[in-house]
Parts: sequence; C-alpha cells; structure tokens
Amino acid sequence: MIHQLRTYEIFEHNKAAFQQRFDQHAWRMMKRHGFEVLAFWEAVDNGGPVFVYLLQWPDEATTDDAWRSFLADEEWSSIKAATSAKHGQLVDLDAA
Repeated sequence: MIHQLRTYEIFEHNKAAFQQRFDQHAWRMMKRHGFEVLAFWEAVDNGGPVFVYLLQWPDEATTDDAWRSFLADEEWSSIKAATSAKHGQLVDLDAA
C-alpha cells in the first residue's frame, strides 16, 4: 500500500475558487479515475495558504496509471482552462 501526500501552494485572493474547483470537479473526477482520497485540508506554509490531501493506492503501477488518465481527461483540461480564465492561476506552479 502506498500513501501519497500532495501539497499545493494556493493564493489567498482566489483560494475559494480553487476549493470550489476541487470540491465540485476534481474530487468527483479523481474518484472516477480510481483515486482514494483519505483526507484533505488547508494549512499555512511560508505565510501563505496551502491545500493538502492524502491519497491511498494499492501499488505504484495503479498510482501512475490513475494520474496519467486523470491528467489526460478532457473534462479536467476544460475545467482547468475555464477556472483559470475566470479566476487566474489557482496553484503556484513556480513553487517546488
């Protein structure tokens, strides 16, 4: 069994839009692609908001396949494009 902790730096000015996108779209689509989300929460790191969630996987191959299919999903691509156009960048892509 694998547990995967995901952390995304988000922005205070549009974190509600990020949370709405996760709640209304990402979570539903993740389930469709075989993700098991154990928990999610918001925290503060380096003075700014971060979104954290914990996934559970049976093995590495399943992890890789599920992420690949989720990221290639046309619905997800459309949702990301629409929310970014409306609210701006929702995740700090420069944070590593």
